[in-house]
Amino acid sequence: MSRNGISKVVLAYSGGLDTSVILKWIMEEYGAEVICYTADVGQGAEVGEAVDKALATGAVEAIVEDVRAEFVSDFVYPAIRANAVYESYYLLGTSLARPLIGKGLVETAERFGADAIAHGATGKGNDQVRFELAAFALKPEIKVIAPWREWDLRGRADCVAYAETHGIPTPVTAEKPYSTDANLLHISYEGGVLEDPWAPPPPGMFNMTVDPADAPDEPELVTVGFRDGNAVTLNGRELSPVEMLTALNVMAGRHGIGRVDIVENRFVGMKSRGVYETPGGTVLHHAHRAVESLTLDREVAHLRDELVSRYAEMVYNGFWYAPEREALQAFMDDVQHRVNGEARLKLFKGQAIIEGRRSDSHALYDEATATFEADDVYDQADAAGFIRLQSLRLRTFAEKRLGEGE
Repeated sequence: MSRNGISKVVLAYSGGLDTSVILKWIMEEYGAEVICYTADVGQGAEVGEAVDKALATGAVEAIVEDVRAEFVSDFVYPAIRANAVYESYYLLGTSLARPLIGKGLVETAERFGADAIAHGATGKGNDQVRFELAAFALKPEIKVIAPWREWDLRGRADCVAYAETHGIPTPVTAEKPYSTDANLLHISYEGGVLEDPWAPPPPGMFNMTVDPADAPDEPELVTVGFRDGNAVTLNGRELSPVEMLTALNVMAGRHGIGRVDIVENRFVGMKSRGVYETPGGTVLHHAHRAVESLTLDREVAHLRDELVSRYAEMVYNGFWYAPEREALQAFMDDVQHRVNGEARLKLFKGQAIIEGRRSDSHALYDEATATFEADDVYDQADAAGFIRLQSLRLRTFAEKRLGEGE
C-alpha cells in the first residue's frame, strides 16, 4: 500500500551501495514503484552498469541519459564566462552538475507520471539542497523523498547489512577511506580520512591528475581561443565544448594541474574539508581571464569581479534556477561579447602559466600608449594634475588631523 499518496518515485541512481539500498527501501517503506534515473555527466564506468543493477534490485524502469553536452555547454561554460570560483579556490564541479540532474529527475517524473523524486544525499551535505531547490524551481508541487533524513540506517555498515538481508546485488569491496564524485569537470574527494584537515590526501587517491612531482620535466604549450567568452579552439583546432574539456583534462592532467585542497563553508552551516581535481577547468579559467585582461574595460571588469563571489555562492548553494542567478548570468554574458581572442599557456609541474594573450578584434591594450619609450600619445606631465586632484581629500584630511595635534 502506498504511503503519503506516493505510488511511483524517480530515484537519482548511481548504482552504488547507497542508492541500491535506497531503491529497495523506498519499495518497502512506501510501497511504491521506483524508476531509476542516471544522468551521464561524464562520471565514467558506473554509468554502463547502472541499468542492470537497478533492474536486478527491483526498479520498474532504469533510464540512463547522456547529458554531457548539455552539462558542459549550459552549465560549465556559463560558469567559466562568469569566472565563478567559490571561496577563492573551488571551481564548482559538483555544484554545477546537481541542478542538471535535478532537472532530469523532474522531467523523468513528468514523463512517467511519478508522484515524487528521491535522492541519496545526506542531511549534512549541500547536495540535498541543490537537488531539491532545482526540483521545486522547476515543479513546485513535486514531492521529495530523502531517505538519509528519514530512515534509521546510520552508516555504511548498516547499509551493507540491509543489502545482505534483502539480497541486493551490490558487490561489497574494501571501501576507500573517502568518498568521491566525478563528472567531466572534476572529481571531488571528501569524508573518511580527509575529515582531519591536517591529514594529507592518501597516496594514489587522485584519478585525473598525476602528482606534479612526477609530471614531465618538459613543459607543454597550449593555445585556447575564445569567442564571446566561450572556449572554441585548442591549438587552432575548433572543438565542441565536450571535446574541449575532455582534451584539456588529458593535457592538464598529465602535468598535475588542477588539484585543490580546501576547508569550505557548506550552505547548511558547517565547515567541511574538500579535495578536488579540475585539470581542464583550471586551464580554461586562467585562459579566459587572460583574454579578458586585454578586452574588458577596467570599470566593467572591476564591477563584474565584485559580483563573481555572489554568483559563485548562488551556484554553490543550489540557486541555479533562481531569478537572481539568471539575472546575474545575463549581465555576465553581456560583458562577454568583447571577450574574443587567444591565450597561450605553459603547462608545467602543476601550474598553468600564462605566456601570452592576443585579440585582433577587441583588444583595448595599446602598445603605443603603454610603452616606456618616447611616444606622442601620452603627455607624462599630465600625471601631475591627475595626482594633485586625487590627493585633494587626503591633503585636506591630513591638514585637519595635524592641526588637531594628532
